[in-house]
Amino acid sequence: MGQLDDEAYGQMSFDERMKAERVIRQRRRQQMEEAQGVRIPASLMLSDDEEDAELHVWKRRKRRKRRRKEQADGEVEEKEGFEGMTAEDREFIASDDEDDDDIEDFDLSAQRGALQDYLSLDQPRRKLLKEFIKFLTTFTVEDEGGSGRKAVPLYIQRIKVMCSSNRASLRVNYFHLTQMCKQMAMWLVDAPTEMLEILDEGALAATLNEFSEYDSIHSAIHVRITDLPIEDSLRDIRQAHLDGFIKVTGVVTRRTGVFPQLKSVVYTCDRCLVQMGPYQQGQGSEVKPAACFQCQSKGPFSVNPDLTTYESYQRISLQESPGSVPAGRLPRSKEVVLLADLVDMARPGEEVEVTGIYKHNYDAVANNKQGFPVFSTVIVANYVAKREETLPTNQIDENDEAEIVRLSKTERIGDRLIASIAPSICGHLPVKTAICLSLFGGNAKHIKQDRRQDLRRMLSSDNAPSSQSHSHRIRGDINVLLMGDPGTAKSQFLKFVEKTAHRAVYTTGQGASAVGLTAAVRKDPVTKEWTLDGGALVLADRGVCMIDEFDKMNDKDRTSIHEAMEQQSISISKAGIVTTLQARCAIIAAANPIKGRYDASVSFAHNVELTEPILSRFDVLCVVRDTVHPAEDEMLAKFVVASHMRSHPDADPDDHAVPKLETANDVEPLDQSLFRKYIIYARSKCNPRLSNIDREKIIRVYGELRAASKKYHSGMPMGVRHLESILRIAEAHARMHLRSYVRDDDVDMAVKVIVDSFIGSQKLSVARSLTNTFKKFITFKKDNNDLLLYLLQNLIGEITHFQERMGRPMTNAVEVKCDDFETRARTLDIIDLHDFYDSRQFHRNKFSLDMDRRVIVRRFT
Repeated sequence: MGQLDDEAYGQMSFDERMKAERVIRQRRRQQMEEAQGVRIPASLMLSDDEEDAELHVWKRRKRRKRRRKEQADGEVEEKEGFEGMTAEDREFIASDDEDDDDIEDFDLSAQRGALQDYLSLDQPRRKLLKEFIKFLTTFTVEDEGGSGRKAVPLYIQRIKVMCSSNRASLRVNYFHLTQMCKQMAMWLVDAPTEMLEILDEGALAATLNEFSEYDSIHSAIHVRITDLPIEDSLRDIRQAHLDGFIKVTGVVTRRTGVFPQLKSVVYTCDRCLVQMGPYQQGQGSEVKPAACFQCQSKGPFSVNPDLTTYESYQRISLQESPGSVPAGRLPRSKEVVLLADLVDMARPGEEVEVTGIYKHNYDAVANNKQGFPVFSTVIVANYVAKREETLPTNQIDENDEAEIVRLSKTERIGDRLIASIAPSICGHLPVKTAICLSLFGGNAKHIKQDRRQDLRRMLSSDNAPSSQSHSHRIRGDINVLLMGDPGTAKSQFLKFVEKTAHRAVYTTGQGASAVGLTAAVRKDPVTKEWTLDGGALVLADRGVCMIDEFDKMNDKDRTSIHEAMEQQSISISKAGIVTTLQARCAIIAAANPIKGRYDASVSFAHNVELTEPILSRFDVLCVVRDTVHPAEDEMLAKFVVASHMRSHPDADPDDHAVPKLETANDVEPLDQSLFRKYIIYARSKCNPRLSNIDREKIIRVYGELRAASKKYHSGMPMGVRHLESILRIAEAHARMHLRSYVRDDDVDMAVKVIVDSFIGSQKLSVARSLTNTFKKFITFKKDNNDLLLYLLQNLIGEITHFQERMGRPMTNAVEVKCDDFETRARTLDIIDLHDFYDSRQFHRNKFSLDMDRRVIVRRFT
């Protein structure tokens, strides 16, 4: 009892208390060393200078926060000089000015040693912190309207918007940073971990200057760097990128759940109950004390849940975009870590742009398998931006845009665009037309539900209508099926689309399963939870999915894509996961007949093993037949020979000895690079509207097609979906011409495509009858010379076929009577044929007229 101090003491000041605690700690340390005979390492104890520096920083922060609060409450009036200030305030401002003078004179370029070690020093950090706060508060954007208003403080406005939305992320443009502080922008790429800590601290300080109590809502503000100029491919990331700032683009294939991750942890010693920490946790390994600084025990230590802080943690798998994978290579993927408010920023199937730090950590599982040190790499994301809603318009500069607009105003731009589809393939004009329309596509529509129905539902069920029931989505993508004989370049057309579309996924029916096309559910090897892996249709969202050998798919696998083809969504209900993925893509499929070759003498249903539900989901059905036709075979042979001659590595395009490739429409195709840019520009800038169109014509055509489909039952069944197909194709044709509205000629083109598709799927006898019935629709945009040439070539083919049946030898010339030809021409209401006999098409196809004998002669070489 003699050691008790019963004396009464007055209240101590803060400085006196800190000095007393310092003496108590030193005395306690000496007692512990004498009792245990162990010397406590000096690294675990703060020196006097470090305590003074920590105290000085703490006092400055406390004074700043108190002064901001007083100014916000209006208790302190701003006065010039030091009038009305206390001695403590004068000392604080004087010391602050002295520190600012020291930092102002500090030269950042005087770097010594490693950059990471240099940025850990106090003076460089304070200098960078001051420069970044100055950047946030002074960077302005000139008024673009030219109204003479003052410059806008950009990031002050962004901070206000961020705080009003209760967010904790501030987007900073990298180009803006380079304009005011090039050294900071350069170090940000080389040492992003250290630099982002400084930038986050500066962003918090700038935010507290505007809203002094915002730290009670969010204890930290995260700076998100946007528009990093250099973009790396996932395939090109190497060890040189480690611990660097990178930007990559890819498709999200897998996403885990959201988990809590330790941010700063406080431990409690179970023996002496002293609290240790907080210890800031990193991504690589767990940081924990080796021994208790008070009792020197090595454990056990328990986590204090009240003082430990957590942040959200999620991992996604980022895979190379389908269009960027080199030919014959497998797509590469990389794990991306999302922290804080970046979680749930992307779903499987979405294309995102990730800016972050490329880090590595020790992989114990790989070491056990390989037997030598192996490090796994991840990208710790700093900024995630979706790219699904936007097309890559950054590939188009001002000159390209001017050229595209100029081409859209030319007379035959539609024919030139169709001729640009696989120019190395001869003929197949209907197939090229369908593929071109599918690449441009129509407009997706959201039909809003009647609000009165919502009111009735709310009154009847006492529940408010959900936001998802307010609209119904109608797809705008055009699905195409290529059906025909082998050797008709169906797969080549699909490969061309894969190289042309901005986002394309190619798969085959034989190697594709239901989960491979839609989505798969698998168990994550790390978290042991079920996760989703997107399939081909999910990866092709906002693009094109090509399915070759469509007839080789199993019926169960083919049924799984019914929802994706019409509703353009994939519903998942597996392993406790109930969700819906987006599959907003056009599908171009190719299939072969049952017997190997298409038999025109039987119905379409006897040639394919496809059910009516799957056929009705295709907007255009192209039947490609390999028929024997002397004139067309001769033209095809010349085209193939000329193509091989021009494709030789040493061939000169200007050499007159090399024949030129002739197109079906006799127009010059566009350059493939310009053609791709034209598609991107049209899909991003042009959205045609259905306004003043001939609705009566659409209704009449649909009624006649329905009647013919019911009468013959031999071809493609016509339904309500094909009525929507006419509107989609009309919008796509208007988009090809960069028009803002749909005209009557766009509707005529759509009707022609649908009628040709319907007639082409009929057996031969029915097709001839339907051709006469719908001849007024299929002759759209064809002049008389093209129609007459088509009739004349059919007559030549019939005569050649008759001679083969009769066993007559093949001659070098075939004659057609003028009377027979003129009779055929009258079925198209064409009487005068003199212009056709003198036309270029007549002579270029090696036809000659013998008026004395009244015959047309076609000579073969």
